[in-house]
Amino acid sequence: MISRILKIGSLFFLFVLIVGASAYFTLTLIIKSEDTVVVPDLSGKNVVYVLELLTDLGLNTKVKGSEYSADIPENNVIFQEPEPGAEIKKGRDVRIIISKGAKSILMPNLKGLFVRQARIILEENSLCRGEISSTYSNSIKKDEIIAQVPSQGTMITRGECVNLLVSMGIRPRAYKMPDLIGLSLNSAITMIESIDLVLGEIKTHFHKDKPLNTVVAQELLSGYRVTQGSTVNIVINRKPVEKGHNYLNESQGGGLFRYRLKDGFLKRHIRVRLNSFGVSIDLFDGFMKPGEEIWLLIPRRNNSTVFLYEDGELIKTLVYDAG
Repeated sequence: MISRILKIGSLFFLFVLIVGASAYFTLTLIIKSEDTVVVPDLSGKNVVYVLELLTDLGLNTKVKGSEYSADIPENNVIFQEPEPGAEIKKGRDVRIIISKGAKSILMPNLKGLFVRQARIILEENSLCRGEISSTYSNSIKKDEIIAQVPSQGTMITRGECVNLLVSMGIRPRAYKMPDLIGLSLNSAITMIESIDLVLGEIKTHFHKDKPLNTVVAQELLSGYRVTQGSTVNIVINRKPVEKGHNYLNESQGGGLFRYRLKDGFLKRHIRVRLNSFGVSIDLFDGFMKPGEEIWLLIPRRNNSTVFLYEDGELIKTLVYDAG
């Protein structure tokens, strides 16, 4: 009886021992399997996808560098360490090398693009911008590319520079600078604007032997070649003014400029422009109804000139000299 009890007890103890050992080893394997992961094959995968994948697996991504590759597209993985299938613990590093794409590429077409657009394409293809030359063109807009070297479709190595020929737009028209000496201010301005020149600074100087209120000097000089858009400065023959006097109508109250549009049926485009020390600004630019009146305060500056345009035509010029 006692031996039978001992035998049953031994068997029970052995059973408990086996169950405990099995549970221990099973738990150990589970814990071990949770601490390790199998490294996936990253070759040819995009670097953004690789970063997300390894992060989800609890691994760190380390970029060792980048190399040119004719087979692997740009920004995809060329090499990895550890190799695919290796078991490593979570939190460990996986080192990768990224492709810079093929070292030789076909030269992209830049003709017809603006320079800023071409710069972006060159940077995306690891090409540098070389020399930029400019020329006038009647058919290509300003800042658009006319030609490129190397030409489109040529095999070019990344890192090389590309030279560009850029349009300056239509060549400005050239004129022979007219002689403004002796003309009235209105006539001189009309002539300047008729050949697309820009009125610059208006100065005054008194010559007792020359007609008053006429041009006595000009810059640019007459007879010289000028292009449209050039600035012309002039000097008007005018007596020195007494302190407090001005060339505006006395009824205008010093620096107050008034203008009333004639009666009629149609609106007119009125522009009042102030020129002072070579700088021009619009004091008024808009449409007025017949009979409507505008009042403008003219800044008290020496040698300030006010121009009144009606539908683009200069109809009045007033000079104001502050005391």
